[in-house]
Amino acid sequence: MGRTQYTRRSFLRVIGQACAIVSISPLACKAETMQERKPNILLILVDDLGYGDLSCYGAADLKSPNIDSLMEQGMRLDNFYANCPVCSPTRAALLTGRYPDLVGVPGVVRTFPLDSFGCLHKDAVLLPKQLKKAGYDTAIIGKWHLGLNSPNTPNEHGFDHFHGFLGDMMDDYYDHRRAGFNYMRLNDKTIDPKGHASDIFTDWAKDYINTSKQNDKPFFLYLAYNAPHTPIQPPNEWLEKVKKREKGITEKRAKLVGFIEHLDDCIGKVLGQLRQSGLYDNTLIIFTSDNGGQLDVGASNGALTGSKGEMLEGGIKVPFCAVWPNRINPKSCNKETMMLTMDIFPTVCAAAGAGIEHTIDGTNYLPLLLGQRFTEPDRCTIWVRREGWQTNGRAYYCARYKQYKLLQKNSPFEEMELYDLDKDPKETTPLPKDHPMYEKLFLELQKHIVKAGAVPWHE
Repeated sequence: MGRTQYTRRSFLRVIGQACAIVSISPLACKAETMQERKPNILLILVDDLGYGDLSCYGAADLKSPNIDSLMEQGMRLDNFYANCPVCSPTRAALLTGRYPDLVGVPGVVRTFPLDSFGCLHKDAVLLPKQLKKAGYDTAIIGKWHLGLNSPNTPNEHGFDHFHGFLGDMMDDYYDHRRAGFNYMRLNDKTIDPKGHASDIFTDWAKDYINTSKQNDKPFFLYLAYNAPHTPIQPPNEWLEKVKKREKGITEKRAKLVGFIEHLDDCIGKVLGQLRQSGLYDNTLIIFTSDNGGQLDVGASNGALTGSKGEMLEGGIKVPFCAVWPNRINPKSCNKETMMLTMDIFPTVCAAAGAGIEHTIDGTNYLPLLLGQRFTEPDRCTIWVRREGWQTNGRAYYCARYKQYKLLQKNSPFEEMELYDLDKDPKETTPLPKDHPMYEKLFLELQKHIVKAGAVPWHE
């Protein structure tokens, strides 16, 4: 029997007949059939997850099956960096596509003015505002950490829906207070939910996804967990499971492992809801951490030197993956190309078809993720952290060009040291100050400091 040959005209006639049966206009049916819908976007940011604290990143005493599976379903980048070794600046970079001190957030935003080192600039354009222009419904669930009061609340910066925590860290994952203040909100309403914060954020994310399947708009969901930031509070059943399985593990390490495994389970539930709602196949999922792990609470940054808060590799190099079914090749991995948190902004905008008409510092990495031709930007990258305590509000810095890295480890009072990461990945032996890259990076850093000096960072 011969195979039927369909011309373009006959194909459209068949489509038109099918549309007529269900009372849909042929043009509308054709548009829906032949044009791809904009992807939903799920951006998962976890807090203080070390480079060595996933089983897929080499942790032998930890099981993270859901995040491991996510890594396998898309592209993993092994040379991804947070824009800062602490929370608020990285979040500012993520949501603005800019260096954090250029939008007024060189340090951590906190409750008390003398201990707060950032105030989001009034002219900062955040990712949800860009995506709303492209037709997206926008939501943040979880940790905000870019302002405690108007005008720096999530709803005032483009999020249609906010269900989460305004502050920096919780003093307890079950009562959700910080310094006695309740920062839990449903939009602008103060709320007092019950339960472990990771479970609460997971349930809220599942509810949002379930509701979104009825929406005719694509969604952008920024899901920002507080975990595994201190205090290290795994639910007891998760702690006991780890102790039973990992013979000889210390109490400190067991608590952190249980905490991360519980977080992994929560993320698995959110991904399960995405599948159950039929939205998974048209969703771009990005997963990363805001900075490296805190070693003194049991974290591991793998083979990297340094901890959260430090400009050494362990403080700023973090896990990353991007998943987009049928667009990003599964089980793909890039080990060389360097990407930063601020690059997520233009990358997501490109995937969403959202134009960018203002100045940003980030680069669109979508071609790399899609396996297309991509040229890594030839740029010098800068890190900054302004802090109080022993540093009296001074900032310390890091600058990098290719494999050369100039840094102050964890204090503005330290000498700048230059390292060649190709030859000295553990940053143990500084190069001499007369090395030509020392002066180049020093001058690039000075240019940045002068530029950032024009941007106020305190209310």
